Amino acid sequence: MGSRKIVVKQSAAENIAAIAWYIESKGMLATAEKFADDIYDYFLKLADSRKSYAVCREPARASLGYKCIAYKRKYTIVIIESDKEIIICEFISSKTLNW
Repeated sequence: MGSRKIVVKQSAAENIAAIAWYIESKGMLATAEKFADDIYDYFLKLADSRKSYAVCREPARASLGYKCIAYKRKYTIVIIESDKEIIICEFISSKTLNW
């Protein structure tokens, strides 16, 4: 299995941290830590070079060549995919997408 390099942009990491902080503020410390760990583990699964991802359905992101991946139906991971690496640009709530 070929593996691509995974790069997480700072804005995506900050969004993940903000969501984990919100969960933690509700008194669920273990859940917040598990949430963040699960997301980063999922990012590692994206490195498989045998799989390719679909272009975003949202016209603004699609025109820029971004690809979107649904994560647990609640979140969307916006990436730039190449043969050698995957750049994770955004980690956003799926409710904020307008298309």
